[in-house]
Amino acid sequence: MKTSDFYYDLPPELIAQTPLADRSSSRLLVLGKETGEIEHKHFYDIENMLGKGDCLVLNDTRVLPARLYGAKEGTGGKIEFLLLNRIARDRWEVILKPGKKAKPGAKFVFGDGLLKAKIIETVNDGNRIVEFTYDGVFENILDQLGEMPLPPYITEKLQDKERYQTVYSKNDGSAAAPTAGLHFTNELLKRIANKGVKIAYVTLHVGLGTFRPVKVDDVESHKMHSEFYIMTEETANIINETKKSGGRVISVGTTSSRVLETIADENGFVKAQTGWTDIFIYPPYKFKTVDALITNFHLPESTLLMLVSSLAGSENIRKAYEEAVKERYRFFSFGDAMFIQ
Repeated sequence: MKTSDFYYDLPPELIAQTPLADRSSSRLLVLGKETGEIEHKHFYDIENMLGKGDCLVLNDTRVLPARLYGAKEGTGGKIEFLLLNRIARDRWEVILKPGKKAKPGAKFVFGDGLLKAKIIETVNDGNRIVEFTYDGVFENILDQLGEMPLPPYITEKLQDKERYQTVYSKNDGSAAAPTAGLHFTNELLKRIANKGVKIAYVTLHVGLGTFRPVKVDDVESHKMHSEFYIMTEETANIINETKKSGGRVISVGTTSSRVLETIADENGFVKAQTGWTDIFIYPPYKFKTVDALITNFHLPESTLLMLVSSLAGSENIRKAYEEAVKERYRFFSFGDAMFIQ
């Protein structure tokens, strides 16, 4: 299977640069995964498509304001840090720009010395391990100095940091938002729960590998990035009860899907566990736990587009995306949504 099989033409003006004022007023393309039938609705209509006995699985990760701007100690040369993974309490793997300023031993300051960093070593892909020093609580300082690490295709400045967080975000650790969940409001979730739909939470800390293009011609040759996940006993029980009773497990986002399919046994049942997943889902993968998926529109030739093609079929997804372009849907992180059922 070729990476080029997942290419489509997208007019640049359809890439959403800012979130809508009302989260739930985004448009919603509803796609029948078996029939290929397409309907056009709004996201707030999702409550009418869910029923008693269904289970909605949400990723409760919270995005860190992980982009820091500072200067090299001594010379004052400007530097940009992007936090990727926490290695230890005060040690992080980071991406730096410009990298040539960051040899082991180099020191940098942020916020007039509120936060300081020392380069410890160079690791894979030219990333660095750095050690931070500061007074107080690191997360509070990061919230004060850091900016949201918006994807490169978003060029507008985000006015409100919380608009790149889901309303149910709880566990700090992501470098990017699980964007399918950005459409939910607390009021919409309450209405859905009142219908008898079970709400369950997993955690998957989204890495920047989400935005990395597939650079190989053959899909099977692509090396997937690894991300940390948590599945609690409570969530595992809710999902298993749903499967046993014949309800649908509806994943909110590709991130929740990756957790579920990593853990699932051949019958679609899951168990509580914590770990790292580098699962790569592409056609003709058969889903074990996920019955339906709420998702955004994804980049051409991306692993995310490959995942949704596995659930709905490549031809159905191709036609749905053509329809979305024709109907001028908004694409990517702050864009409109799709419900594959």
